[in-house]
Amino acid sequence: MIFVVFKLFSKFKINTLQALVFNYLTACVCGVLFQKNAIDIGAITKYGWFPFALGLGVLFITVFNLMAITTQRSGLSVVSVATKMSVVIPIVFGLVYYKESLGVFKSIGIILALISVYLASIKTDGLKIKPSNFIFPVLVFLGSGIIDATIKFLEGEFVAENDIPIFSATIYGMAALIGVFFLMFQATKEKFRFHYKNIIGGIALGIPNYFSVYFLVQSLRSGILDSSGIFTINNVAIVMISTLLGILFFKEKLLLKNWIGIALAVLGILFIAFEKW
Repeated sequence: MIFVVFKLFSKFKINTLQALVFNYLTACVCGVLFQKNAIDIGAITKYGWFPFALGLGVLFITVFNLMAITTQRSGLSVVSVATKMSVVIPIVFGLVYYKESLGVFKSIGIILALISVYLASIKTDGLKIKPSNFIFPVLVFLGSGIIDATIKFLEGEFVAENDIPIFSATIYGMAALIGVFFLMFQATKEKFRFHYKNIIGGIALGIPNYFSVYFLVQSLRSGILDSSGIFTINNVAIVMISTLLGILFFKEKLLLKNWIGIALAVLGILFIAFEKW
């Protein structure tokens, strides 16, 4: 859903930064609304996860801006590969820190998944990155991976089951606050034009954005798979489904290697599932 909304941004000429701020505000409100327990604002700062949540909020909007820079300088394929290949970081974290198992089927599944991400994401003849721009996809890779690994760590060590909504709300609230500062800075440097369609775009993005984190945390707690399997399937499925949605709704044309990537994605998911059963 996030993929579809982002594609519609360009179609309706929505200001990405303005929509992004309202997206985080919307996601924050969703967290507050879905929190079952009574919310004591003063007590939030006493939670063990609070400083980490603030850091994640800063990372969220920083990585997004790095993704925008990478897209402008090196293309969409580069940022897509950097973002999805970052799944290596939470996979390694789960294997090392939590001593998760790594059987034959899971190993094959992870390898197939990484190959599939690369093949499905490349819509040109290859990745072309100028040496001077190489740092940006590297930072996107590291930032995205650290976000996922941190969410796994906090979910396992600090966040109570009933506090997932307010935990998410704190992350998005911090991201929104940073976004407001970005807008204020932008307004001092250039002409600032605000359109109400940016609010609508932000709301449309914010709702699935909130639930993407909410359901990721729930899936990590489900016990269906280890975190290394969950993160792999999550990232590969996003690439696979968003690619298919691109064909269905936006008439995108795929190269042969993109189809091979989708096929390998399915195989990777099956191998990881076989490891459990």
